[in-house]
Amino acid sequence: MASSGGNSSGSTQKLQNSGSEGDLMDQRKRKRMQSNRESARRSRQRKQNHLDELMAQAAQLRKENNQIITTTNLTTQQFVKVEAENSVLRAQMDELSQRLQSLNDILDYINNTTTATAAAAAANTGCIDGVFEMDNLFGVDDHQSSYIMNNNNNNNNSWNMMYPNQPIMADMFMY
Repeated sequence: MASSGGNSSGSTQKLQNSGSEGDLMDQRKRKRMQSNRESARRSRQRKQNHLDELMAQAAQLRKENNQIITTTNLTTQQFVKVEAENSVLRAQMDELSQRLQSLNDILDYINNTTTATAAAAAANTGCIDGVFEMDNLFGVDDHQSSYIMNNNNNNNNSWNMMYPNQPIMADMFMY
């Protein structure tokens, strides 16, 4: 029995050694599991932080996008308004240009007619220094004629043709 007892004490020692090795293995396994859990927790926390950052960035981009859309809409409205005003101003400019051309045509007609009439009158009655003597046409004698000439300034004399009508000039960019 002594031999069996020796064996049994050796087995027991092996079992104790095995038990302590098993405990050591269990302890290492538990430590590794704990480390893995901590690593997974840190990984989840990093993912959550990254997701939070992306959500904040998305919210900021939406806000900036809405501001850009608002600015674009306001700019478009202002563009449409200015374009309408520009269209009205172009129409007014066209109308005023046509009026100016009509007035210049009238002045040309008056100048041509007055020049022709003045030439005919000068041929019939005579002209001295641009003042037409048409006294006989209106039944004015020499005494009345000298009175009219002395009391009227040459600039106000309707028969004075030294200053014919001039075309109207306008600058379309003066506004």
